[in-house]
Amino acid sequence: MKKRDLLVAAITASIMLLPMVMIAKKYQQVAHLPSSAYEWNDIKATPTKVGERRQFFQSPTGTLDELECHATTLNAGETAHAPHQHPEEELIVVKEGTVEVLVNGEMKTVGPGSIIFQASNQLHNSKNAGTKPAVYFAIKWKAQKK
Repeated sequence: MKKRDLLVAAITASIMLLPMVMIAKKYQQVAHLPSSAYEWNDIKATPTKVGERRQFFQSPTGTLDELECHATTLNAGETAHAPHQHPEEELIVVKEGTVEVLVNGEMKTVGPGSIIFQASNQLHNSKNAGTKPAVYFAIKWKAQKK
């Protein structure tokens, strides 16, 4: 067999295998987040410039491409980040302190137990408006593509 014949055979085999690889990749199992319980003190607190962050999980689930939950601690007077937006919706639950948030173009001040919903692609940010650390949980999700 000539080199040319081998090359043609290799290219033909590659072309024929491509659809099978694509189908296998589509049905490849991705590990989904199992039912879980997370103990606050077991989650490592990572220092940031404005406080600290505890990352609980960031993973696909049975119904979502991704579910992410972290806790942010903001030191007094600190802002988490400049106003920004993203396609994911976000739910924030205030655990401790006083948080000032940008919601629908307005600043709102909320305390412990308050819930903030940030819709997709809306400008938002968070600031500690108190004199003690503020702690809140942020939960974001990405729906499965159809």
